Amino acid sequence: MRPETGNSGRWKWGLAVTLVLSLLVLLVAGLQTYRKAPPLPERVVDPQGNVLATRESILAGQQAFLGYGLMQYGSILGHGSYKGPDFTAEALHLTARFMQDYYAQERFGRPFAELEDEQRAAVAEQVRQELTANRYDPATGTLTLTAGQAAALERLVDYYHEAFEQGAADGTLPPGLVPATAPDGSRPREALAHYFFWTGWLSAARRPGEVYSYTNNWPYDPEAGNTVTAGSVVWSAVSVAIFILGLAVVLYLQHRYQLEMEPVERIPQVELPQTITPTQRATGLYLLVVVALFLLQSLMGGYMAHQYSAPDFWGLDLNPILPFSVARSWHVQLAIFWIATAWVATGLYLAPQISGEEPRGQHRLAYLLLGALAVVVVGSLAGQWLGVMGKLNPQYNWLLGQQGWEYLELGRIWQLLLTGGLVVWLALVYRGLRKGLAREGDRGGLTHLLLYSSIGIVMFYMAGLMIRPDSHVTIADYWRWWVIHLWVEGFFEVFTVVVIANLLTGMGLVRRESVLRAVYFQLILLLASGVVGTGHHYYFTGGPELWLALGSVFSAMEVIPLTLLILEAHGQYRLLEQAGRSFPYKGTFRFLIAVALWNLFGAGILGFLINLPAVNYFEHGTWLTPTHGHAALAGVYGFLAVALLLYVLRNIVRPEAWSERLVNLSFWGLNIGLMGMILITLLPVGFLQLQQAIEGGYWTARLPEFYTRPEVRLLLWLRIVPDSIFIALGILPLLLLVVRGLRHLRPVALPGEQPSEAAPARAAGHRG
Repeated sequence: MRPETGNSGRWKWGLAVTLVLSLLVLLVAGLQTYRKAPPLPERVVDPQGNVLATRESILAGQQAFLGYGLMQYGSILGHGSYKGPDFTAEALHLTARFMQDYYAQERFGRPFAELEDEQRAAVAEQVRQELTANRYDPATGTLTLTAGQAAALERLVDYYHEAFEQGAADGTLPPGLVPATAPDGSRPREALAHYFFWTGWLSAARRPGEVYSYTNNWPYDPEAGNTVTAGSVVWSAVSVAIFILGLAVVLYLQHRYQLEMEPVERIPQVELPQTITPTQRATGLYLLVVVALFLLQSLMGGYMAHQYSAPDFWGLDLNPILPFSVARSWHVQLAIFWIATAWVATGLYLAPQISGEEPRGQHRLAYLLLGALAVVVVGSLAGQWLGVMGKLNPQYNWLLGQQGWEYLELGRIWQLLLTGGLVVWLALVYRGLRKGLAREGDRGGLTHLLLYSSIGIVMFYMAGLMIRPDSHVTIADYWRWWVIHLWVEGFFEVFTVVVIANLLTGMGLVRRESVLRAVYFQLILLLASGVVGTGHHYYFTGGPELWLALGSVFSAMEVIPLTLLILEAHGQYRLLEQAGRSFPYKGTFRFLIAVALWNLFGAGILGFLINLPAVNYFEHGTWLTPTHGHAALAGVYGFLAVALLLYVLRNIVRPEAWSERLVNLSFWGLNIGLMGMILITLLPVGFLQLQQAIEGGYWTARLPEFYTRPEVRLLLWLRIVPDSIFIALGILPLLLLVVRGLRHLRPVALPGEQPSEAAPARAAGHRG
C-alpha cells in the first residue's frame, strides 16, 4: 500500500479550472473552424456553366485517397507520409503550369516556355490573379472556374489517370493500385483528381475579405501567388517573447515555493515483493505482447527506411504484397498499440499494489481484455492490408479495412472495439483501486489522480469517433489531432507524471509532503500550454487565422514544463546514485532519466524549432516533422513504456531470472539507435528538404528527384546503421529478458495471504 501524501487543497481546483478553460478555448476556436472551413462546392463549373466536378465526386476522391492508403504514401495539406508527393502542393503547381500553357497558346500561339520575358511575365501574372481570386458563390454553392482553370482541371484528370496507372517509378506505389473503374462502377482516379484540385484551389483562393488563402497561403508556391503571410511572421516573434517571459516566471515560482518533489535525506532499502497477485501475474503476457509489437513496428520502420534508398528489399521486390503505404500504416498503428498496451499493463499491475487488495476474478477479466486487444490488433492490421490492396468491397473498407487518416488508419469497427477495450480497462483499474480510493479520502490525492488520468486516456481517444467518411478534411483534421496531440501528447503525459509520482512515493524515495504540490504544478503547466497548443497542427489545414495566434503562443509555452524536466532528470539521477548497487529498479530509473532528456530534446527543442509559424510554413510536410515525431513519440512515450515495462517485469519475475546486463544493453542500444536515426538521417535530410522548399517552392521538396540527390541517398543509406543498433541491441535484449522472465515468475498470492508450499509451482503453471 502507498502511504498518504497530504491534502490536495486548492491545487485540485486550480487544475480543474485550468483544464476546463483550456478545453473551452479549444472548443470555441473549434466552432470557428467549423464556421470558417473552406467551402465544399455543390458543383464546379466552367465559364459556360458545364459541370466539371461535384461535391459527391470530390468526397468520393477523399474516400479513395483514404481507402487506398494514399495518406500513408503521400500527403494532403501537408499531413501524411513523405514518400510520395504532397497532392495539394502538386495539384496546385500543376494547375498553375497547365494554366500558363493554356494562356500562352491562347494569347501568343506558343508554349509558355518559349515566350519572351515580357509575355511570360504577363501570363504568369494572369495565372496568379485567377488562382487567388475566389469565385465561389455561397448562395448557390457553385464554384465557377476560369477558362484556364477548367482546362487545367481537365489535364489534371489525365495526369492522375496516368500516374496511378503507371505507379511510382521505384515501385513503392504499385501500378494500377488505384483502378480506373472500381467494381461498383465508380471512377476513383477521376475522383482523386477532383479532390486534389479542390485542395489546391482552397490553398490559393483568398478568404472573403482577406489577403490570404484558406490555408494562410500554404503551400509556398510563388507561381500560384502563395507566399508567407504577415501573421505567420508576427506571431512567431510574439511566441518567442512570451516563451522567454513565461520561462522566467515559472522558474521563479518553482524555486520561490519549492514546487518540486524533494528526495528523502536517506534512501530506504527498497524491497521487491515476494509474491504477486493473479492479475499482476497476468501482466506478464501483456509485456510479451508489448515487446513483440515493438519489434514488429521497428521492422516495418526499417523496411520503409530502406525503400527510400532502394526500390527492392535486398534483392526482393516486396511492393506487390507489402506496399509502402501498408508498411507505414502498420508502423504508425503498431506504435500506438504497443505503447498503449504497456500503459494498460501498468495500470493493471499498480491497482492491487496501491489498493492493497485484488477483487475476485480480476485476473480472468485481465486475460479476457488481452485476448480482445489481440483480436483488435490482428483484425485491424489485416483490414488495412485488405483495404489498400483492393480486396474489400469499398462500402466495407471504412468499417473493416481502414479509415485512412494518419494515426487513425484502423477501420471503424476496430476503432470501436479498441474504445470498448479501453473502457473495460478503465473499469478494471477502478475495480482494483476502489478500496485505495476510499482509504485515501482526498479526492485530489495521487490515487484519485491515477484514476482521473486513466479516464482522460479513454475519453480523449473517443474524439476520433467524431470523424465520418464524408467529413470535411479541415473538420476531420481538427478531431484527428485531438487524438494525436491531446490523447498521446496530452493525457499520456498526465498519466506519466501521476504514475511516476506513485512509484517514487510507494518506494519512499521522495518527501510525501512535497509530492502533491509538485505533481499539480507540473500538470497545470502541461495542460495550460498543451491543450490549446494543439493549435499548431491547424496552421495550414483550412482553419481560421486565429490558430496562428493560439497555436504559436501556447505551443511555445509547451516547452516550459519540458525545460523543467532537465531538473527532474537530475533529481532522478541523484536518487539512482544514492540508492546504490542493490537498488532493484535501476533500469526503470535509467529510462525515466532518458525520457526526461528526450522530452526536452524531442518534444521541446525540435518541437519549438518547427512550431514557429514562419518556420512551419516552409517546413510543414518535410522530414523535420518526423524528426520531431520520432524523438517525441519513441524517445518519450516509447521509452516511458519501456521504463514501466521494466518496473512491472522486475516485480513479477524471480531474482535469478533478472539480468542487469540485458537491461543496460537494451538501454544503450535503444538510445544510441534512436539518436543515430535523428542525427545521421532524419535531421540532416529535413534541413536539406527545408532548404529546397525555400529556394525552389515547397512542391520541389516533395519531388522524387529530391531523394535521388547524392547527399540525400548517402544519408538514407546510412540509416541502416542506427536502425540495426536499435533493433538488434535495443529490442532483442528486451525481448529475451521478457521471455526468460515469464518462465520464472514469482509465486501467486492475494494481498495479505501467504503462498502455500505449492505456490511456486502453481505460479509457474497458472493460467487464470
